[in-house]
Amino acid sequence: MRLFITFLFIFVVATATAQQLEYQVQFHGIGDNREFAQSKKAYSQTILGERTSVEIGTTLDEKHRLRIGLSHLFEFGSNLDERKPNLTAYYRYADEKNTFYFGAFPRMELLNFPLAMLTDTLNYFRPNVEGMYGKHSWDWGHQSGFVDWTSRQTDIRRETFMAGFSGEMRHRAFFAENYLLLFHYAETAIENPDEHISDNLGLALYAGMNLEKLLPLQRAYVKAGILGSSFRERGVTDGYLTGLSFSGEFYGERGPFALRATLHQGEGHRFMNGDRFYTADSYLRTDVVWQFLNSKHVQGRFNLSFHLVDGKDLDQSQQLSLVYRFGNAE
Repeated sequence: MRLFITFLFIFVVATATAQQLEYQVQFHGIGDNREFAQSKKAYSQTILGERTSVEIGTTLDEKHRLRIGLSHLFEFGSNLDERKPNLTAYYRYADEKNTFYFGAFPRMELLNFPLAMLTDTLNYFRPNVEGMYGKHSWDWGHQSGFVDWTSRQTDIRRETFMAGFSGEMRHRAFFAENYLLLFHYAETAIENPDEHISDNLGLALYAGMNLEKLLPLQRAYVKAGILGSSFRERGVTDGYLTGLSFSGEFYGERGPFALRATLHQGEGHRFMNGDRFYTADSYLRTDVVWQFLNSKHVQGRFNLSFHLVDGKDLDQSQQLSLVYRFGNAE
């Protein structure tokens, strides 16, 4: 902590002579209730709390920025110091076509993978990507990639990291999306016969069409494709355990209300950080969304979600999200 305070002091003094001192404060109110007793595919739980994130930084010029700060999750009913704050510290480069991050930077609204691959609770409990991210954009689409280093190998800790690529290509009303994800789980530095290196791979490919000109909606699309997964635990599994399924989604939005329906049909998947409902062979999720606040600084949203598993078990969940941002940072 002393080292962090010293570094923060030096950083603030240094930015005093920079072109512009920037800051941003974000409050994220979280209300997430999950009732999954019927299918027993995922954990029933209630997550209630708030995450406050503070960043300060400087612009070196129009393209280069530095940021440093803290992000702290306070779960209601717990002690204030029950969870340690997460350090945020990163460099960002951005021009008309390229974006690059290096350091510990917020994942919210940056990584947009299917829930089958990356579950939404990562935004609650692991708010930062710790590594790097790059994105290149064209007039007709973009491609991006990231590395999230989640643990360094020691005598008692196993090396783990996550890496992925995603992108979109557009032509008139049509679009295509691609997602590729790897999670690597190595051994500790001291050999342990009970530990085995494991690799988890995921792939999703979609083709879709925007429907705004066909339906009386502000935003609407439909997409369909394949979802694939491979898992190997070296020395334990006989090669890779694979899964392949059809995946489709419809989304429609008008005014403050939206409807999203997502279908997974085929073989179940095993993703390290994915939504556990996708371990089932059949899963239909329907989200009714109400965006009750939408201004420059405040966004409030309520989700009522229904989860139909294997055509017979119906679970439900509710999510309340309230995000308030202020500051002069982009």
